[in-house]
Amino acid sequence: MKQLQEKIKNEGKVLSNQVLKVDSFLNHQIDAFLMREVGKEFADRFKNDGITKIVTLESSGIAPSVMTALELNVPVVFARKRKSLTLTDQLLTASVYSFTKQEENTIAVSGEHLSSEDRVLVIDDFLANGQAALGLAEIVKQAGASLAGIGIVIEKSFQEGGKILLEKGFRVESLARIKSLENHEVQFLEETEEAAV
Repeated sequence: MKQLQEKIKNEGKVLSNQVLKVDSFLNHQIDAFLMREVGKEFADRFKNDGITKIVTLESSGIAPSVMTALELNVPVVFARKRKSLTLTDQLLTASVYSFTKQEENTIAVSGEHLSSEDRVLVIDDFLANGQAALGLAEIVKQAGASLAGIGIVIEKSFQEGGKILLEKGFRVESLARIKSLENHEVQFLEETEEAAV
């Protein structure tokens, strides 16, 4: 998605050869117009998959998920990372390790909002080591729902997450695939490289 790539190039900040900061449009401040385009792109890629729910992780996955949900006319369910006094019944949980924050979180969704009738699209902001996506997939599995695929806004293709998800048989659709963050420069996978991966 060229518009997203341009935004990453112009506003993304490479903090190290592993870390890209995109808080000016995705992780802190949200560019709603760009997120609308992201939502349209995800909806287009999954329009024939019978999606009934979108599942994401708080908080950075919510904006692209809501925009996709508007296009597909389905609800969004987001997994909470923190305990809530109101989230107590029929909990579906998974453990997710965050390499960025160097901490383990238990994520939770109420089983009231997912069932075996659902066909789910998981959406997340980043794919690096695949832990968040695997945790969300585990919650979908616990609900007895079927997972149509995983939509990722930005994939760090030089890390193992994409490979892990594909090896487990998941369909992964990433809108921007980063080849490298070496020398404080964002390099994207070219379409010919993407086809080979």
